[in-house]
Amino acid sequence: MCEDCSVTKPAAAAPAGCGSFGKTARLRRPAEFKKVFDSRRRAADDVLLVFGLANGLEHSRLGLSVSRKVGNSVVRHRWKRLIREAFRKHRANFPIPLDLVVLPQKGAAPPNARAVEESLRRLAKRLLRPQVANLRSQIAVR
Repeated sequence: MCEDCSVTKPAAAAPAGCGSFGKTARLRRPAEFKKVFDSRRRAADDVLLVFGLANGLEHSRLGLSVSRKVGNSVVRHRWKRLIREAFRKHRANFPIPLDLVVLPQKGAAPPNARAVEESLRRLAKRLLRPQVANLRSQIAVR
């Protein structure tokens, strides 16, 4: 059961606004990561680098790439936990479903929950601008 939304479904079938992070909410295959990286749509600030692509599904998905250059195992896993938590909190606010690949910036300060959340929210919004405009123009043509 999800403690955030009182849903008794398995985590993989949890709704988008739910606090879980099941398999359907992740990018898992190398081809899925490659598709997002190849789209060349990215936004960055001093905390995160985010690659994004509209996915055509009913929900957004997250992929993480945290290199050993970021720090030791403890630091890398802290980055991953904070990024996943920020994604869980904000994915319901995306107007269109996205595939996001998130990387911590090289030389970023040690991870801070508030900074990671704010950065992901701001960067996802920046990535969405051209994609939402593109979708609106496609709808207007029909």
